Amino acid sequence: MEDIQSGPAQVALDIDVVGVRQLTLPLFVKDRAAGRQQTVATVDIGVALPSSFKGTHMSRFVSALEQWNEELDYTSVTRLLADVRDRLEAKTAFVRFSFTYFINKSAPASAIRSHIGYACRLTGELLGGKTSFLLDVEVPVMTVCPCSKAISDEGAHSQRTLVRISVRMTGFSWIEDFVAMAENSASSPVYTLLKREDEKFVTEHAFANPTFVEDVVRNVATQLIQHPHVSWFRVVVESLESIHGHNAFACIEQHCDGKGDERRCGASVHGEFSF
Repeated sequence: MEDIQSGPAQVALDIDVVGVRQLTLPLFVKDRAAGRQQTVATVDIGVALPSSFKGTHMSRFVSALEQWNEELDYTSVTRLLADVRDRLEAKTAFVRFSFTYFINKSAPASAIRSHIGYACRLTGELLGGKTSFLLDVEVPVMTVCPCSKAISDEGAHSQRTLVRISVRMTGFSWIEDFVAMAENSASSPVYTLLKREDEKFVTEHAFANPTFVEDVVRNVATQLIQHPHVSWFRVVVESLESIHGHNAFACIEQHCDGKGDERRCGASVHGEFSF
């Protein structure tokens, strides 16, 4: 049968990334407490396409994922990227796994346990024989406004706040560590299941530790700067304001290895931070 895709493009332009998106598959992820956990991932996968090819072979992406069937880690994803590159005769291969990572947490007073899910992404890119990875973790926390507390006779406004951490690393680190960084930087963690004694504890603890988004982003960034395996990070903290008609946000991006080739907060060819 004629292979139309392998012919030259009529318009001689290279394509940065071409592939398939929104593939869903079961996934095993390393779990510090249990060894590993099974979750479900949405996968985007693609390659760079030169103008010498009219199109790519979309079925080969799906075949590569179906035959991969491994636990998610840097070694296994590197193998997947190399397989995709070879199947598609490409120089660059790209894959992103978006998944929910679950942690079984104890409530602060009753110690009753429940699972809470965190939105995560692992993005890998193979270019010129070199593989790079980006890990994104989104952590919901609670913040109490210091200004509102200082000027109010009773109470202060509080809200859910999202801490979005993006990191490039030189060695393995647990997702749980980045979750803890975010939760320790805010007024309080959030929980799935709380009894009345837990609600009392969370409320009193949070109001004793009011934080602006500026406080949270600086607290997280300080911990990431000190992390031995983080070479670059971006932290975006967004407060879903309870009494304002807008959200507040703050962002810090920094290299920890002396190299300065990353994009700033909003820009990325692969949409690196668009949860």
